[in-house]
Amino acid sequence: MAHEAPVAQDAPASGSPPGVPAGRSARPWDSLRRLARVHCTIEQFLANRPFERGPWLAVAFGLGIAAWFVLPGPWQWAMFLALCGAAAIAGVLVDQTGELDRDLGHLRLAILSTALMAAAGCVTVWAKSSLVGVPGIARPQVAWLEGRVIDRQDEAADNRVRLVLVARVEGAEAPMRLRVNVPLADDAPGAVEGAVVRMRARLMPPAPPMLPGGYDFARAAWFQGLSATGAALGPVQVATPAQGAGSLRAVQQALADHVRARLSGSPGAIAAALASGDRGAIAQADEDAMRDAGLTHLLSISGLHVSAVIAAVYFIALRLLGLFPWIVLRLRLPLVAALAGALAGVAYTLVTGAEVPTVRSVVGALLVLTALALGRDPLSLRLLAVAAVFVMLLWPEAVVGPSFQMSFASVIAIIAFHASAPAQRWFARRDEGWLAGAGRHLAMLLATGVVIELALTPIALFHFHRAGLYGAAANVVAIPLTTFGTMPLIALALLLDGAGLGAPAWWLAGKSLDLLLALAHFTAGLPGAVTMMPTMSFAVFGLFLGGLLWLALWSGRVRLWALAPFALATLATLLARAPDVLISGDGHHVGIANEAPNLLMLRDAKADFARDNLLESAGMRGEAVTLESWPGARCNRDFCSLMLTRNGRAFVLLMARGKDRIDTLELAAACERADIVVADRRLPMACRPRLLKADRALLDRTGGMTLDLTTGKIRTVAETQGNHGWFRIPERPVYPPRPAVTP
Repeated sequence: MAHEAPVAQDAPASGSPPGVPAGRSARPWDSLRRLARVHCTIEQFLANRPFERGPWLAVAFGLGIAAWFVLPGPWQWAMFLALCGAAAIAGVLVDQTGELDRDLGHLRLAILSTALMAAAGCVTVWAKSSLVGVPGIARPQVAWLEGRVIDRQDEAADNRVRLVLVARVEGAEAPMRLRVNVPLADDAPGAVEGAVVRMRARLMPPAPPMLPGGYDFARAAWFQGLSATGAALGPVQVATPAQGAGSLRAVQQALADHVRARLSGSPGAIAAALASGDRGAIAQADEDAMRDAGLTHLLSISGLHVSAVIAAVYFIALRLLGLFPWIVLRLRLPLVAALAGALAGVAYTLVTGAEVPTVRSVVGALLVLTALALGRDPLSLRLLAVAAVFVMLLWPEAVVGPSFQMSFASVIAIIAFHASAPAQRWFARRDEGWLAGAGRHLAMLLATGVVIELALTPIALFHFHRAGLYGAAANVVAIPLTTFGTMPLIALALLLDGAGLGAPAWWLAGKSLDLLLALAHFTAGLPGAVTMMPTMSFAVFGLFLGGLLWLALWSGRVRLWALAPFALATLATLLARAPDVLISGDGHHVGIANEAPNLLMLRDAKADFARDNLLESAGMRGEAVTLESWPGARCNRDFCSLMLTRNGRAFVLLMARGKDRIDTLELAAACERADIVVADRRLPMACRPRLLKADRALLDRTGGMTLDLTTGKIRTVAETQGNHGWFRIPERPVYPPRPAVTP
């Protein structure tokens, strides 16, 4: 008798999904089982890899803020909040399916907490924008204004004073907050905080980015409550002198003047910046050298300066109090020293102007002092997360700025690097001579500098389109010199000035600053000291930041997954090419790249601002040359014409440069022969180029734009602004009716 082969009961029939018995069609809960297995895999991943939850919550809060800036308008913001709410509900219900054989505590907590923190970040920045943001004035105007000065900044290097005031403008219904630049020749000695002044000024709406990816002053002005900026057109008149005692700004200015009186030249200007935060007297050449050498962070009061002051006071107080047995037996010295350091840090922050980066630094330093007083680890990502959330709650707009990103990225890099296994092995105690130990610590200092430079390079390229190559090596010398040499000498000199004995200390401080400046100029002058790159896209920047956070916040081999986004972002950055045509928002400035060794400009910019913006956006160094001096261009008093060849195709550009009236028929014929026409005025309908007419009518709606003729991609400022309150399409000017022409 033949035996039939047994049939496996669990073998799936042809076409049945995995896990579904043969002969039975898939049911809805089969998909639920497969989803449950994915949940269990993620849960196991989170359970097997210990990590700090606090930093990830701070990251989620920051992502919610960034989403508000990236998304274009209220409908999209509301949708983002709805998605966060749905994710939070899913986090609550993630293990309520009845199909799981294990608890999903880690996954549920991760989904719920990150969704709520992202929503909180979006709500925070949305609320602040609604509370403090004010629209700018509709159009440029010249008017008389009268108001109270609320801030005064002396900028001797630029030969001007910058006043921030709440003033009534002639013709306006309500007072507005303004920032006005006053030449030193028109300044009034009594125009200080609290005084009521009167002046005639030219006012401008806060300027949007000149080109896509450029600095967005309009956004910064929105969160500062500024309605306009401008320049005084005559002497400032003090209507009502300031009443009461001097302000902190007056104390800051007096301290800066005292330092510059004791130490002249560039060393005195930098010493004043270190002592009082007043950078107005630093020469532009020194600023540029410090920036190109990667040392510009030493000029602004930041974590380095605040930490140096607090640490010095902490250890001095600890040693001095330890000399008195009565105090040692009755008080906990670390707690008292921490309190003294905290008071010194707060005082230093107030005297130096209490700017956002300084406040951010002192908050972090106070948390470190608290950890020291409690006997906890002072350098941890958890404390850094607390400081970050504190700053983002008060200044959520700082998240998209370079100062916030660079300061926190550098500290994250330091903590993550020193917490890694190789660094800890390197720092482990060992039996060795002092020379070998010093060399080992110097090597670790250099390695730390390299890690910081690697972390900051993408941020610098995204915001400034440039990054220094030798900053790590320069900082190995500059940071110890400033921290342990220059700043203590300045503090000692100020202390000895009370007895008239500060001259030797000032001389030594000046020599240390001469050494710092020599290092900056030498480093900046080295071949290849600065890398220039075209504007980086948001997607590439997001890959860099995501990779940095993943690398820093995880532990073990899983952090190496960050190499994937790093590699993609690096490849995209290296393959990026400069746009061929760059057009400013008013159509007045046009830059041509990829055609000559230098950038070609339609006009010779009288100010450095336009030229520098065009060069940075094109990722080019050197000088710009005008089109009329380029052999390939044809220029007359009204237009410049240029032919560009890309991928075998010729593009004819026609760019207006004059203000005279052009015959309509002649203009129409010229436009018909051109592919792209650019003008800083409105062109008639008869002008119809083959591809694009970028006249004032179009640029008022789009803002500045860049054209890549190889790919055909056009980028505009408007597409990066959305419907946020600080970007508005200018109103059409209202002209008086023309008088009737009588025969």
